[in-house]
Amino acid sequence: MSTFPDQPLSPLDGRYATDTRPLAPYLSEGGLNRARLQVEIEWLLWLTDHRLFGSEPLPASAAAGLRSLVEDFDAQTIAELHGIEATTKHDVKSVELYIRRHLAELGIADRAELVHVCCTSEDINNLAYAITVRDAVRQVWAPLAHAVVDEIATLARTTADAPMLAHTHGQPATPTTMGKELAVFAARASRQLGHIDAQDYLGKFNGATGTYAAHLVADPSADWPAVSRGFVEHLGLTWNPLTTQIESHDWQAELYDATVHFNNVLIDLCTDLWTYISMGYFHQVPVAGEVGSSTMPHKVNPIRFENAEANFTLSNALLRSLSDTLVTSRMQRDLTDSTTQRNIGVAFGHSLLALDNVHRGLSVITLVPEVLQADLDKNWEVLAEAIQTVIRVEVAAGRSTITDPYTVLKQFTRGRRVGEAELEQFVQGLDISEAAKQRLLQLRPERYTGLAAQLGRAA
Repeated sequence: MSTFPDQPLSPLDGRYATDTRPLAPYLSEGGLNRARLQVEIEWLLWLTDHRLFGSEPLPASAAAGLRSLVEDFDAQTIAELHGIEATTKHDVKSVELYIRRHLAELGIADRAELVHVCCTSEDINNLAYAITVRDAVRQVWAPLAHAVVDEIATLARTTADAPMLAHTHGQPATPTTMGKELAVFAARASRQLGHIDAQDYLGKFNGATGTYAAHLVADPSADWPAVSRGFVEHLGLTWNPLTTQIESHDWQAELYDATVHFNNVLIDLCTDLWTYISMGYFHQVPVAGEVGSSTMPHKVNPIRFENAEANFTLSNALLRSLSDTLVTSRMQRDLTDSTTQRNIGVAFGHSLLALDNVHRGLSVITLVPEVLQADLDKNWEVLAEAIQTVIRVEVAAGRSTITDPYTVLKQFTRGRRVGEAELEQFVQGLDISEAAKQRLLQLRPERYTGLAAQLGRAA
């Protein structure tokens, strides 16, 4: 069998690599190692700057040189780390040894034993993951998510006055406007983004079982919880004061659950837009050179919304698994989270890819008002709700003697099409006040949209 050694297994790193590449500096293995390196170096600088264990602050040139290892992190760094790990078989230990290798060239080889001192691997990993996930969400995923929601809101405002037959249970229902329906999605998605934007990213730094045991033995005089809090907050994270060996990952579950909810709102949007396209409510603008079908030349398929739906679904499957499993750990520590967290990038990659497809899909659809109007013209029976409501008010006010208005309209309209002339004749024969009768006679399906236009413009 032929082999393809250079072919990626995941489509996120192959077919869709261009779209998902912005996440790589954060949520790839290299991105994780860069963050580990950052945490290890910042800890060394923190403890020397604060003269812990009797240390002295490093020379400014040495501190700058250490930080440049993070700033200049590149393919050569990745290769060197990979070479060390080939021997150690331990990813975090490899980062420690990498730093030790470079201390001599900075003139601080005598500080080698301060690298990774009082740290368990999870002290480094939990902070590295919090940094990478935070930055990936805030720098890459959230900006695109906000842009897409803004596009939905813009489309809602531009179609706010476009009357449309509603379809509750897939059947003709009280008319609305296209803009109002899109505004619902914009509001729902925006609310979830608010939760995501406000997410805390927690970190712990308290040793092998979260007790500061080694710290206290090494220096009983230090206020280790205060040191831990100061260091974690120095990294721009929220301090978690009480953990086992691992940070409990509850913040991750909260983030992933909110992202799943956001993804689901966008899935709902995609399926509705797909349906509106199939009904002819939206026209897809053909893109030069693209092919809709290999056999049917006329096809312009809604592939962007289909692709988005599929990728949101894949993202949700992974995010739900992460949320469900990361919050459990056997007693003080097991390694199930180690493998699981390596898929965070895959989960957000599928969501990012889906968002890109929604963006592209929205950019090539235009509303077709005449199709919306044609549907409204065929369904005058949707005014039955208005008529029976007005009759009930007339009866309550003593201006009508009609018994059970709802049943009267049900018998007239249920399960059948009613045209304009037939409905006008029905209204003319009602026992209601002339003012109410004239108000009903002024109604048309496209005018029976309540405050829909106003609601759509508010998106």
